[in-house]
Amino acid sequence: MRGFALLLALVAVLAGTLVVRVAGAQRVSDVRGTKHNLSIDGPGTVKAAAGGTSEVCVFCHTPHGASAQDQGGASLRAPLWNRRIPAGATYTPYTSSTLDAQSITDALNAQPGGSSKLCLSCHDGTLAIGNVNVLNGRQNVSIPMAGTGPGGTMPAGEGTTSGFTRYLGTDLRNDHPISLTYDSALATRDGELRTLDGAQRHPAGSGSVIGLRAPGVKPLLPLEPTGANGAGQVQCATCHDPHLRELDASQGNAKFLRAPRFQQAAPTAVHNPQTDIVCVACHDKNGGFGVWAYSAHARPEVADETYLAGAASLREFPAALPVWRAACLNCHDTHTVQGARRLTREGTDAPLPPGNPLAAKQGGNPALEKTCYQCHTTLAQSVLAATAQVPNIETDFNLAIRMPITTAEQGGTTEEVHDPSSSFSDPGLDCSGPSNRCGADGLEPRATLAQRHAECTDCHNPHRVVKFRSFAGGAGGLAGAPDAAGTHRHDETTGYTHTNLASGVLRGAWGVEPVYGSTSFHSLPGGYTVKRGDPGASADTSVAAPYVTREYQVCLKCHSDYGYADNNLYPAGNRPALGRLGGTPPGTNNLTVYTNQAREFQAPATHQGEGTRPNSGAGSNFLTNNHRGWHPVMGPTGRNGAGASAFRAPWGNAVGTQTMYCSDCHGSNTADNSVVPAGGENGAPWGPHGSQNNFLLKGLWNTGVGADNRGDNGPNPNGLCFKCHNPATYANRNGSGQTGFFNTDRGNLHAFHTDKIERIRCNWCHVAVPHGWKNKALLVNLNDVGPEAGRAGNEEWRMNASAQAFNQEPYYLNAKLKVRSFATSGNWVDTNCGSAGSGTTFGTNGNSTQTGRDWMRDVCSNPP
Repeated sequence: MRGFALLLALVAVLAGTLVVRVAGAQRVSDVRGTKHNLSIDGPGTVKAAAGGTSEVCVFCHTPHGASAQDQGGASLRAPLWNRRIPAGATYTPYTSSTLDAQSITDALNAQPGGSSKLCLSCHDGTLAIGNVNVLNGRQNVSIPMAGTGPGGTMPAGEGTTSGFTRYLGTDLRNDHPISLTYDSALATRDGELRTLDGAQRHPAGSGSVIGLRAPGVKPLLPLEPTGANGAGQVQCATCHDPHLRELDASQGNAKFLRAPRFQQAAPTAVHNPQTDIVCVACHDKNGGFGVWAYSAHARPEVADETYLAGAASLREFPAALPVWRAACLNCHDTHTVQGARRLTREGTDAPLPPGNPLAAKQGGNPALEKTCYQCHTTLAQSVLAATAQVPNIETDFNLAIRMPITTAEQGGTTEEVHDPSSSFSDPGLDCSGPSNRCGADGLEPRATLAQRHAECTDCHNPHRVVKFRSFAGGAGGLAGAPDAAGTHRHDETTGYTHTNLASGVLRGAWGVEPVYGSTSFHSLPGGYTVKRGDPGASADTSVAAPYVTREYQVCLKCHSDYGYADNNLYPAGNRPALGRLGGTPPGTNNLTVYTNQAREFQAPATHQGEGTRPNSGAGSNFLTNNHRGWHPVMGPTGRNGAGASAFRAPWGNAVGTQTMYCSDCHGSNTADNSVVPAGGENGAPWGPHGSQNNFLLKGLWNTGVGADNRGDNGPNPNGLCFKCHNPATYANRNGSGQTGFFNTDRGNLHAFHTDKIERIRCNWCHVAVPHGWKNKALLVNLNDVGPEAGRAGNEEWRMNASAQAFNQEPYYLNAKLKVRSFATSGNWVDTNCGSAGSGTTFGTNGNSTQTGRDWMRDVCSNPP
């Protein structure tokens, strides 16, 4: 035995000469200097107690009496193993709806094998660490140990269900998958794994990074022949060498990894095994272009915030480690908190002790947002030492009205609804094939979208987001200097045209583009084209590109009949109901169900500009000079009847050709005269995360939006419309400027009506859901109430008193306007309005059949 110990010591010394050197890191094979030296002389806290042993290797190896089978009788592939091995059937393996190996025959073993079973003989906590088969010729010896857990097992660390323990237990669902066959079939289906050749080698031929060991082939990350017919599989020892020691203490705990635990130099498009974090040796997030290297989470000049001392200590990071160097480990941990999905770090809903936001979570249920909230929160709650340029998303999600991000808000119990999949098939989207890449792109089945939810990765791909105003980058492309923010350009100044191009924070997300078969407001889209993947080197920013190029494409995958059933019946129908936890209460603005935004925002090219346009959805008696109306989210209006002074900057720039974003109206509350979030560039975040206002709007949209006292005191506070539309033009009796509601006799007719009625309300004349509409200028017409209110069209609502107003969800809210004939912009006269004397009327009121001023005196002197 003494000879064996000397032999092993000699091997260790020889191995110690094999130093792996990388920038800022030096790893040497020297088990004696690691925590795996469990002898009485070991450097760690877990080691042999007094009366134990000074032998180092005996805790794992023995030349005689080694285990040949596990306790279930299965044969072992083990290097003279000196411990009993629990039966494989005792483990619950990792599973995920995006684990492609589950869909490939023989690609995933049901239970751990190879080196993984050996590691688990200590790390699963079922056997005492000091229990060995042989010690100094004695069999079944229990070496006395110090620093262990109950019964001499692996200590709990920060807690056995936390992500900061090496007590992995037998439930491996929170641990990186093992006994997984890594071959070309898996890489092709996944789409973000390094490609392997037929011999399971990467690079092809040499296998210097990944492969099975063979004569002349010594991969950095060795696969083990434990798969079907000896196929190479990922096991614990693929990434870890239990003998390695990091010589540079400033690098922190290297975790016995064969490649760097932290990024050693700025990442590039080309993988560098010496400087890149170990994860990307297999997980190719660059896609041959530099997708990850350009991302906001990987660029040193962007992700330069550093970890607080307490947070770094808990994670065993070096002091003041910057985010870009932590790389994958910011958001993932290969042995994470129990209950998290996809190895997300701290990704559960487990509460933290009061006053200690840096404590370790103990188990819990999946809560992806909690991973993001580690950084994207207040400075007091963050793991980072500075957060000025890190958007505080958590605070917005705690506002009264918010996207359904928690499991309770999604209508779930313990499992969050959000769950991308790489194995499903929907109309127009096949995620069941051998090269589907659906998991990499974060795609979800439509059935999952139908249970309304909003996780961070529904809208953002954290591996692909960039800090540029446009998803396509700046003047120098993605290689140029980052912009001040990754959100879209919105300068409240003249001299540029506002667009709807997706911003940098939406790069690489997935969405849908509606395909329309009709221009009618009453028709649903005929289908949807899924937009997915990263643009890579492509410079195409058109709507036709195969990837997301517009913000609305991300929104519409949920806010349309792509994401839920819609029988297209009104006034209610089967669309999702209002009233969930954290949502707008039912009955607000009369609404009880949501509307279909793909239907509403349609911007038909044939309806751009002025004049008569066919098939708008208006009744047959009201087609002349009429056309679809819309806010220019999907496309420009082509109309410039309103002058530049009718808008706040930048909306007066290039009127009729500019476009806008959903997030120009939706998001947390902003100042009365702006849609820019409070605090400016590094203040409250852009985006529809949460708001103080119903419908998650940046201001109020209700029956009070307008002005009182003839507008002499300005518009009523916080009205949404006047954050873009100039109230001096639209809601003041002395209003100057020109809108489409104008004539040469009276001039600005908005100002004229504000003066005559002594107040003004937007909803009297405009549709209650102002995304898009069947009539020009989003005008309601109570002479032509149609299918949108459960009527046939060309039906007139009876009204003969000023106090009467039409209310019918979703599009009529205290509506008053009756249009007899539509005029082109700038040519409206009083007789365009009034009763049409329709042959079909409805309602319980009497009906004034007057026109022009006489009708207005009857019904508009003091509207509600």
